[in-house]
Amino acid sequence: MGFPSKPLFYILHLPPIFLFLLLLFSTNPTQSAPDYTSLVYKGCSKEAFQDPTGLYSQALSALFGTLVQQSTKSKFFKTTTGTGQTTITGLFQCRGDLSIGDCYKCVSGLPVLTDKMCGKAIAARVQLFGCYILYEVAGFTQVSGMEMLFKTCGRSTAAGSGFEERRDTALSVLANGVASGHGFFTTSYQSMYVLGQCEGDIGDSDCGECAKSAVQRAQVECGNAISGQIYLHKCFISYSYYPNGVPRRSSSSYGSPSSDGVGTGQNTGRTVAIILGGAAGVGFLVIFLMFARNLLKKHDGIAMNFLSLCPNEEHHVKQKR
Repeated sequence: MGFPSKPLFYILHLPPIFLFLLLLFSTNPTQSAPDYTSLVYKGCSKEAFQDPTGLYSQALSALFGTLVQQSTKSKFFKTTTGTGQTTITGLFQCRGDLSIGDCYKCVSGLPVLTDKMCGKAIAARVQLFGCYILYEVAGFTQVSGMEMLFKTCGRSTAAGSGFEERRDTALSVLANGVASGHGFFTTSYQSMYVLGQCEGDIGDSDCGECAKSAVQRAQVECGNAISGQIYLHKCFISYSYYPNGVPRRSSSSYGSPSSDGVGTGQNTGRTVAIILGGAAGVGFLVIFLMFARNLLKKHDGIAMNFLSLCPNEEHHVKQKR
C-alpha cells in the first residue's frame, strides 16, 4: 500500500479548525446568473419575407454578425446591410448600467433567439432585461416613437401613505433625468427606485418627451401597482416601490428589483439557502477528512511498527548466513 502524497499528508494533519477554515474559504457556491438575459417580450411582424435566392437571409446574417461584433465595443450600434429590396436596417442597445462584457454576453444570444421566435419576419424586436435587438426590411411601415410596445405592472398595490405622491415625484425626476443624462438615468427617491433609457440615436429633447409619455402611461396603466415597466418604441421606464427602503445593489446586480418590489427578501432567502447548504457540505467534508486523518494515523502506526521490525529481521537473516 502506497503512502499519501505530501500535500494530502499535510492537509490531513491540520487541526480541525484549520481544515474548516480552509474548506470554507475555498468553497465557491454557485451563484444565480444575472437576470439581464431574461426575456421581457418579443415583437414579430406577421409578414414574412420571400427568400428564394437566400439574399435576405444573407443580409440578415451579416447584420446580426456586425451587431454582435460591435457589442464588444459599445452599448448601442445601428447599421444597414444588403442592397435594394434586400436592405435591412438593424440596431442593438444595452442598458446603461451593464459593462461592455455583459453587454456582449446579452447581445450575442439575440440572433439565435430572434430567429427562433420570429423566423423570417420582415421586422422583429426581441427585448431582454439587459438589451434588445431590432431589425426592419426596407419598406416596412414605420411606427411612432411614442407607440407603446409592452407593459407590465406589479400584482401588489399600495394605497394611502403618500404612495402616489412619491411615485409621481420619482417619475418626474426620472423624466428630467433621462434627458439631462443623455439617454440613461436611474435613482432612488423615498423608497422608490426608478430607471429610464432612450434609444441611442435620438436627441435629448426627444428623449425627454418620450420619457414623459412613458411616465404618463405608467400612471394610467399601472395605477396603484407598486411596480411597473413601460416600453415605448424609442424609450422605456421602470419603477419599484420598497416600503422598507430601496435595497442596496452590488456592482454585479442589474436593473430594477422584482416586479412586486420584494426582491430583497427573495435574494436573502436564496443567500441563506446557499450558506446553509455550503455549511452542511463543509461540515461533511471536515468529518470525512478527520476520519481519513485517523485512518492515516493508524496506517502510520502500522508502518512504523513494520519498519521497526525490518532491521531485526535483516539481522536474523545475516546470522543464518
